[in-house]
Parts: sequence; C-alpha cells; structure tokens
Amino acid sequence: MKERALQLLRTAVGSPGAQFHPGQWEAIEELVKRRGRLLVVQRTGWGKSIVYFIAAKLLREQGSGCALLISPLLALMRNQIEAAERIGVRAETINSTNTDDWPKLETALLAGKIDVLLISPERLGNEEFMTRCLLPVAARIGLLVVDEAHCISDWGHDFRPDYRRIVRILRSLPRNLPVLATTATANDRVVADIKVQLGPTLETLRGPLVRESLHLENIRIPSQSARMAWLAERLPQMPGSGIVYTLTVRDAEHLTAWLQLRGINARAYHADREDPERRELEGMLLRNEVKALVATVALGMGFDKPDLGFVIHFQRPASVVHYYQQVGRAGRAIGSAHGVLLSGAEDDEIADYFIRTAFPTVDEVQAVLRALEAARTLVNRNALQRALNVRPSKLDKSLKFLSLESPAPVQRDGSGFVRTAVRWEMPVERIEKITLLRRQEQARMNAYLATPGCLMQFLSEELNDPDAARCGKCANCTGKRLGAAYSRDLAEEAARFLESLNQPIEPRKMWPAGASFEDQHGRIADARRAQEGRALCHWGDDSFGDVVRDGKRDGHFADRLVGASVELIRGRWRPRPKPEWVTCVPSRRHAKLMPDFARRLAATLGLPFVECIEKTQDTEPQKTRQNSFQQVENLENAFTVDAKAVRAYPVLLVDDMVDSRWTFTVLAWKLLEAGSGPVFPFALADSSADDGE
Repeated sequence: MKERALQLLRTAVGSPGAQFHPGQWEAIEELVKRRGRLLVVQRTGWGKSIVYFIAAKLLREQGSGCALLISPLLALMRNQIEAAERIGVRAETINSTNTDDWPKLETALLAGKIDVLLISPERLGNEEFMTRCLLPVAARIGLLVVDEAHCISDWGHDFRPDYRRIVRILRSLPRNLPVLATTATANDRVVADIKVQLGPTLETLRGPLVRESLHLENIRIPSQSARMAWLAERLPQMPGSGIVYTLTVRDAEHLTAWLQLRGINARAYHADREDPERRELEGMLLRNEVKALVATVALGMGFDKPDLGFVIHFQRPASVVHYYQQVGRAGRAIGSAHGVLLSGAEDDEIADYFIRTAFPTVDEVQAVLRALEAARTLVNRNALQRALNVRPSKLDKSLKFLSLESPAPVQRDGSGFVRTAVRWEMPVERIEKITLLRRQEQARMNAYLATPGCLMQFLSEELNDPDAARCGKCANCTGKRLGAAYSRDLAEEAARFLESLNQPIEPRKMWPAGASFEDQHGRIADARRAQEGRALCHWGDDSFGDVVRDGKRDGHFADRLVGASVELIRGRWRPRPKPEWVTCVPSRRHAKLMPDFARRLAATLGLPFVECIEKTQDTEPQKTRQNSFQQVENLENAFTVDAKAVRAYPVLLVDDMVDSRWTFTVLAWKLLEAGSGPVFPFALADSSADDGE
C-alpha cells in the first residue's frame, strides 16, 4: 500500500523522486489501514491535502464510498479540486456559486461516481441538501475530513458556529468511519476541545511550526497616511508578488487606490467582490500578474501560492494565531520571504469592535425568542425585522446562534423560524469566557509587537509547538531591519489623498419589503428617487473624520469643512445637472447646526440657500433604528416640505451624517413630489459600519 501511495504522491506533485514529508505516510496509514480518527496539526505548506486525497483514493480502490470533505472557503475548495484531479480523484463541490450544476452533481453522487464531495459547514444546515444528497449516501461514506478543524472549537481563533453541525452529523455516520481533522493553528487548548468534539479515540499527529524561510519584522507607524507612504516606497522592493492584509473592506479599497496612484500594480480582494471576480484575482496573483492583492481575511485559509514573496499587514490582526496563519502564506516553496507586521493607532479600536460584536447580546436574543413565542407559528425573517429594532446582520446572527445550540430553542423550517419547546437560557458564562480569551489574545498580540526576542519562536510558543526555537532570521535575531523610515512628503501626499477620496451615497431603489411609506411600496419610481450623492469623509477616518466629530461636539462645523466640501463638489464630484440651490436636513435637537453650515456652503458655492424642510415632530435618532423597517417607520410624518419655497431646479440636499440613507431617500421623495429638480444628497460623514471581510 505504501508503494501505491508513493506513486500517487509523485503523480500529484509531478516529481518522480518525491518522498513523503515526515508524518504524511503515517497519517495515511492510520486512516486507510486502521480506519482511525486523527487530528493533524502541521504548518501551512506541509501537505495536509495530499494526505486526505491519497487516503480517499486508496479507500476508493478498496471499495469504500465517497469521502466527505468539509472546508471553510470557496477559494480553498477550488485549489483542492485541482489537486485531486492530478491523481485521478473526481472531486466536486456543491455550493451557492454553482446552483446550475446541482442536479447533475446530485445524480453523480447517488450513482457513486464522485470520489470526494467538498462542502462548506453551512451546507449541513440546508435541509434539502441533507435530505436529497447526504442522507442517501451516509452509510456508504468512506472518509470524513474536517479541514481547518480549529473552526470547530469555541476557543479557536476562527470559530464558525456552523462547524457545530459536524458533531451532530458524525453521530449519524458509521462508527468505524475514518475521520481526519487538519489545522495549522491549534494550540493545546484548542486540540483538547477538538478531541471533546470528535471523540476520545482521536489521535494527534503534530509537527514543528517554525517557518524557516520567513524573515519577520514588526514596525509600529501610528498614522495611516505614514503607513501608506511606507508601503508605496517599500512594496516595489519586495521580492515577487504577495499580499497586503487590511482589517476592513474600506481600507482595502482605499489602500489599493493609493498604491495604484503610485504606479504599483495592486488589486483589492474582499468578500464584497463577486465570486468570479475573486477567482480571477486569485489567478492573477498565482500567475504573478499583480504585485500585491490588498485583502481582508476573505483571502485566508487555504489559498496556496508556494512562491509568495511577502505578506505585509497594514494593521495588527486580532490574535497571534491569526497572524501566524496569514503570514504563513508566504515563502512555502522559496528560500526567503518577508513577513512584515505594521501596526497603527486604529488597531485596538477595530479589534474591540470585532470582539464586542462576536456574539449576539442577551437582549437581542431574548427579543427574537419573545417575538417567536408571541407568534406561536412559523415566522419569516421580514416579519421579525418589522417586529424588532435590530440590524439585519444582528438578527441573522441571533437566529443562527439559537438554531445551533444543542438542543436548539429555534428551528428553521423552509423560509421561516419557529420556537421549539426546549427550555433554554443564554450561555452567558461560556460567552464571557470566550470574550475574555479574545481580550487575552489581543494582549498577547501586543506582547508580540513589543518582544525583543525571536519573533518566530514567540509565534511557535503561542501555538504550543514543542520544537519552538530561535529562527536566526527575523529582524530581532539578525538586527537587519527594513525600518520605519518613510518620506514625510509622501505621507503628506497620502493624507491629501485620504481627504480627496470619494464616498458615494448610493440611492435607495426599493422601499423595505412588506413595508410602505405614505402608501408607497415596492420599487421607488425613478421620478421620485434621489441621485447618487457624496459624503466628504468616513466617520473616524484620518482625513476629515475627526474634524466632523469635533464640530458635532462643539455645535459648529469649521470653515475648513466648507472649503473641503466645495472642493469635492466642484472638483471631483461635479454632479450633473449642476445644482442651482441648496437646502438641508433640519434637526430639532441641534436647530442651528446644519442651517448654519449649509448657508455657508451655499454662499461659497454662489448658490441660494432655501430652508424649505421642517422637522415637524421629534424622532429617535436614525442611528438608534437598526433596520430599514424601523428606519422608514421612524421617518413617517417626521418632515414636511414647503412646496411654495421649493425651486424647480436641481438641488443639493445637505446633512451632517449618513448611515442608512433613508432620511435622504424620504426627503428626496418629498422634494421631488413638491416640484424640485433632481436631488443630490451630500453629507459631511458616512457613519455606516464596515464588517471587515
């Protein structure tokens, strides 16, 4: 059997002299010969996929059924399918991007023609998939593979609630089924938890985690514009192509635009990109057609480019384990690669946000349960949104959290949810422990930034690597540093670039599903819809974010904001048809703030300012309304427009903040109904959230 396995290995890697890495054959033998359960903890690039594809092939040749591979990312699935084809394994995936292929894949699966089926853990929550695909072949499954197995643990740095479904599925599969769990980033605590989840017979195969090719360096540069200058100067000097990681989608887009302006071939990669575009971007990086992908964690687990020359972090990741996993993308099959961790003033604020929002709150969960209990029947998501003042993302998080508890107090049935008879209490203690752990991980990340010792040894020890030792290659070991120096002139240019960024305000095109505004529902008619608008900055940004914040606090917006707004409107935006008058969104709480600013803005633009909108009743701040149903309802009867004062020409509608865009949507509708020309929204700051993926 070993000779056959070696033959498959050499075919897979395209080398007639290839040999197994230490531990690879032992893992294959444990699965195929002894039908055991095995956790493999090995560094990225060790070849975990080789183990499970060769094991699946050997088991199929012995008459076993299809292997089921549970994998967290589509990018990972694509790479795995290509690897499987080289050794004659037919690997297929059923996911949200290939729905047209589902019927033929289902037929092939039931006919036993698929060797490895790759799915995401979320697919296990799809009743149709479970009924039509998995349950009919469950008794014949030859191997279960749980890739990136740290996601199964509450304590894992990338815990994904849907991984809990795996434990339930495992109970319904044959007891002698070989199981392989793989990860590169599990410390002792996570390994122990995985054993609890997958069974006491789980054996662990662990290897050294030191990446000998990586030259690590930590550089603290608090200002974003200064880090942008550093990158513009240093990226062209980096070997080959690589990845620059950011914590938010917005930073990925802004940093990419800046690097492109400096003549660097960079592209932005994040979860907001459509799947075909992400696939093309991955291909460009694999073919060295770009210098760098500026990416969020959407380009993470499983992306495999052996000759990646560098990984640079624009901001500090949430934990040492996150950092090890991401920087480990570099230098897998080359002698030398750079891993540079930049860190800035905003890092703690971003990390705190992700920690605070990791779990739904007790109030959010209880509100969902009360709504379901009151309904006493199946309730769809839209009805829950109408009943609850909660953001759609938070509602989804609460519903998923409740449906994945065991036993679950909420079940999904088709398009709706129902409260079960299960008596349940919020696991507050468990959540508090995990939140405390995340805080401790954040502290350890700060300790990594400050350590004078070997950087690779620090990372390895955090992962409980028994072979952790000084690498002799990092900046702390050698004293050779890229350093924090950057051009002051270039940093000032980067600051001006941030100030000049366009922040589009996309017009709303539909009223909330199932809701209406003044008997309007469905699609917003073109003749009553706002034009695309602009915001001067994003709240809290290095550019004008702090200036806007100070103005809100002091009750007066600085003249600097007037000048910057005029420069944006006349120079970079240039709305067409050109606005011929200005009005503003009034406030009963701060009656003079916006009229004062809008009047000064209009005067500088050489346009008349017309106060034609009146706030007729107090409303809750739109920021406190958490979804479109609540936001539109909050605006019902809140404003009146003086039709006699409205001018039949294009108008600039000014507000201090924009988040949901419903205030602009409603007032544009009212202005247009009153006879105004096209309405162009303008806000000083966009305060909408960035989910970071």
